[in-house]
Amino acid sequence: MVLTSKTAVRSRFPGTCARVRCFSAAFTLLELLPVVAVIAILAGLLLPVLARARASAAAASCLNNTRQLTLGWLLYADQSNDHLVYNLGLDKRQPVPPANRDLNWVNNVMSWELDSDNTNLAFVAKSPLSPLIGASADVFLCPADHVVSAVQQGAGWTRRVRSYSMNAMVGDAGPNVQAGGNILNPGYRQYLRLSDVDSPTSTFVILDEHPDSIGDGYFYNTIYDRQWVHLPASYHGGAANFSFADGHAESHRWQSALIRPPARPDVTTLPQPVTPADLADYYWVAYRSSARR
Repeated sequence: MVLTSKTAVRSRFPGTCARVRCFSAAFTLLELLPVVAVIAILAGLLLPVLARARASAAAASCLNNTRQLTLGWLLYADQSNDHLVYNLGLDKRQPVPPANRDLNWVNNVMSWELDSDNTNLAFVAKSPLSPLIGASADVFLCPADHVVSAVQQGAGWTRRVRSYSMNAMVGDAGPNVQAGGNILNPGYRQYLRLSDVDSPTSTFVILDEHPDSIGDGYFYNTIYDRQWVHLPASYHGGAANFSFADGHAESHRWQSALIRPPARPDVTTLPQPVTPADLADYYWVAYRSSARR
């Protein structure tokens, strides 16, 4: 009997054809290249979508943080015979810090140096609002805020501990309060009690502040002579989150690029005068800070 060539191969090299069949069923490089290209295209399409989804989630979480802090602020007033929590300017450049610093809603002053106030979470435990918001350090930090200086990054830091400030015109501002007003904004009301706030739906309490100006968490601008002393943040697509004295929170997008500087150290020179380009943004903040006396 004469064997066919295929039979002969099987006889002389058992399993050879099986191996050949396995090899012929594999992908060639030319066949894999289009698959890789399709995957790369899909990844290119999906990554921006995922980035936008992460940014939206961070903005929503930040908005919720401002709301939580303001709910704690309202509860404090409810438990303190209508008095609002202390809201003091704690700038370290002051020769004598306020004696009641630890009574303040926050008592840390942040900088771009290696000061412990940038990383020490003790302020959370001391904050009068802390027991009213679950003593959570995360509530004080915007998820989009990962800004540190070069020296801080060199020390292994990945973020600081606070992203939010309080409207300087609400709460007891200590020596800045004189004759029912704030010496930083003469002619405008300082709200010491919750019942003093005549327009709670349009008076903001908490905002996320630009990392270059946040400092002590005491947010003010000189309303009477139109100066930016502090800048709101713009982490969320050019917008900042605000919460109001009635408990609601909202996001506001800035019109002018002048108050949307990059979120990095030493990018601003403050105070700075308001220009025609950012006047609408300035008035939006000013009209929601306080009312004329």
